[in-house]
Amino acid sequence: MQSIVNRRAQFSASHRYWLPELSEAENIEKFGACFRFPGHGHNYILFVSLSGELDEYGMVLNLSDVKQVIKQEITNQLDFSYLNDIWPEFQQTLPTTENIAKVIFERLAPHLPLIRVQLFENSELFADYTGNGMEAYLTLSTHFSAAHRLANPRLSSEENFQIYGKCARPNGHGHNYHLEVTVIGEIDSRTGMIVDLGALNQVIEDYIIEPFDHTFLNKDVPYFAEVVPTAENIALYISNLVRSPIQELGAKLYKVKLIESPNNSCEIYCTEPESDLLATREKQSVLTRL
Repeated sequence: MQSIVNRRAQFSASHRYWLPELSEAENIEKFGACFRFPGHGHNYILFVSLSGELDEYGMVLNLSDVKQVIKQEITNQLDFSYLNDIWPEFQQTLPTTENIAKVIFERLAPHLPLIRVQLFENSELFADYTGNGMEAYLTLSTHFSAAHRLANPRLSSEENFQIYGKCARPNGHGHNYHLEVTVIGEIDSRTGMIVDLGALNQVIEDYIIEPFDHTFLNKDVPYFAEVVPTAENIALYISNLVRSPIQELGAKLYKVKLIESPNNSCEIYCTEPESDLLATREKQSVLTRL
């Protein structure tokens, strides 16, 4: 039986976004504060996902062996390094989060049955790479606070309470929503980016945070005057809002994940199922855990 196991590792490193063929003004325009000399650092968190048949000992691989491979090939080399200089791959293509994930995958692939590398630059930015050429996934995390009431305006109070329980109380209730927006695209062979990060941040700010934060969704967002603002409907609406603006940036919206509370979250996938390799693997992982 196929199973997926995940191994966590970490390293601290610095990097700088700049291209020598551009002027200082052009570098600042393209990379913003990330252009500053001599660079900046992160505490990177790495997750390596492996797939295989269970052996007679109930393991896909001995995780002690996996740990040693990751240390030898990745973390011992990258920890406390300046990424732009440490590996030749980063001489041609900048060490962005998505490109680092890609290069790590390629360096581990000869040694491990990889299906995915996930790399967190910080708690609000991470990338996934699954070995599919130059294609990668980039996720931005953010949050907003809002109130809502779960009640269908076409139903009576009694019917709404029967369906939504306490969430149908007339004065509503609030949440600190955690939002993840994941885009998919090709890694640029020079900049290492699949999308302009500043521009993507601005889309999320303009289309989601500004109109949603500190609102009563049923009353302040016209769409929810007639549509019940469940986590599912909110996530679906957000995906419809940002799909076109993200496409205009040269990437595609892949997934919107909305966490309403520690007990309740929703994911909306925005790609065609047949090409959705990452979603397939995520589903496999969930099924394995079940």
